Amino acid sequence: MKAAGLTMQKIRRPACAGRFYPADPNELCGVMRSFLVAASHRTPVTLYSGPVAASAYARFQPARDLVKRVILVGPSHHAEFSGLAMSSADAFVTPLGSVPLDKEALAQIRLLPQMIVFDEAHELEHCLEVQLPFLQSVLDEFTIVPLLAGNASDEEIVEVLVALWNGPETRIVVSSDLSHCHDYAAAKTMDQATAQNIEALRAEQLDDNQACGFRPIRGLLHLARRRGLSPCCVDLRNSGDTAGRRDRVVGYGAFIFAG
Repeated sequence: MKAAGLTMQKIRRPACAGRFYPADPNELCGVMRSFLVAASHRTPVTLYSGPVAASAYARFQPARDLVKRVILVGPSHHAEFSGLAMSSADAFVTPLGSVPLDKEALAQIRLLPQMIVFDEAHELEHCLEVQLPFLQSVLDEFTIVPLLAGNASDEEIVEVLVALWNGPETRIVVSSDLSHCHDYAAAKTMDQATAQNIEALRAEQLDDNQACGFRPIRGLLHLARRRGLSPCCVDLRNSGDTAGRRDRVVGYGAFIFAG
């Protein structure tokens, strides 16, 4: 379908702007900038998971012109399915602009039996969308491969990540919270144990009690073990640290992998 000589793109509109992050682009730019500056200087900033995520994304900035593709993987919160779900959209949009999907890479992994096209799973999903403003703030031009993990085995996830593995122009980002709905002290103990398991590549120790995105985390840990990568925790807090209330908190962690 064409109009005025231009191909009409299929766009995935933001579902969480105005709720999980500011809908106004100027305000969102300011928030992202404050997170990244605070992360660079280890200055406390409040707003749920944002400052924790920034502690990892701040490390993307030296590769601003190098990174051209980001593999985004997270859990499906709104739809149940087997395998992993891709989107048929041409681009995902946030208040900061449009991010194109890597259609060639998606066509490549579409041939794998665990892959499905499931736009409805992506429409309301927040776990990948909330990563985009950070990526738009720290990178120049880049594409994304957004994937949601349903009931997928570790090996199914590893197979997809291996197929997408590339050189230093590609980054893999797994989006997940850690513990949910415990009091501050219990969450802190649980999340510290989870961080130790992640750093030790003990994928088998993770389930939905430790992280909503335990499946993609497990897949990434198996891949890291095969590729000789070592994870390092760069930030570990919970919503009691970043947003005040401590009777029922959500855990957050940021990890980077290096060879």
